Amino acid sequence: MKSVLILFLSIFSVSAMAGELFEYKSGKVTLEGYLATPETKRLNSPAVLIVHDWMGLSDQMKKKADEMAEKGYVALAVDVYGKGVRPKDGKEAGELAGKYKNDLRLLRERMSAALKVLKSQRGVDPKQVVAFGYCFGGTSVLELARSGADVAGIVSFHGGLATPKLTDAKNIKGKVLVLHGAIDPFVPVAEVDAFQKSMNDAKVDYQFIAYSGAVHSFTNPAAGNDIKAGAAYNKNADERSWKAFEQFLGEVAPL
Repeated sequence: MKSVLILFLSIFSVSAMAGELFEYKSGKVTLEGYLATPETKRLNSPAVLIVHDWMGLSDQMKKKADEMAEKGYVALAVDVYGKGVRPKDGKEAGELAGKYKNDLRLLRERMSAALKVLKSQRGVDPKQVVAFGYCFGGTSVLELARSGADVAGIVSFHGGLATPKLTDAKNIKGKVLVLHGAIDPFVPVAEVDAFQKSMNDAKVDYQFIAYSGAVHSFTNPAAGNDIKAGAAYNKNADERSWKAFEQFLGEVAPL
């Protein structure tokens, strides 16, 4: 009987923390993200914006939103691409992500729409919002920052660092944390150097942490273990980067 009760409480706890699909707009386009809220409501809750990789909103991002809600953050896993727009493979994902990387005005609009709707949620403290993302999502949150968005912090996990106008770094208002694979072939040294110079020139409060032996997608177990492919999971980098993220979060948007 005791074990049955424990199982019941466990199931209840998980279901209580689960988020839900959440529609919002960017202009006339309908987007479908995933919103997770803490079980215990607060008047001024910190919040996080979570941005997917090039495959679009995934179960992994929804799970991340639930985890953040369990900690006490209002969490929105965003949808950059649009409701029902999900690439079926890497080729489609590359084309879709490329569309937004080549149209930063559109990408920034999608990110701004997500930030606006997150800040409008009941109980959210608009001064304590942190945006973080993975790969394409890392690029996206950096562009949100460069657009001049009012956020407390920006965190990129193995994201691209290039942007057509590096001087847009002067628009960044919040603190920045970049978590980078030290041997990521998709983000060459010249790109890293240019990014850091732009941050230094703009006097942005930023941290840049490079993890040895890590390539692109080092937080994603589905990426496999072959670093020669350029994208691979790295357990040490995954765990260390999350600890760095949690420390940063405690600094810029504490509970």
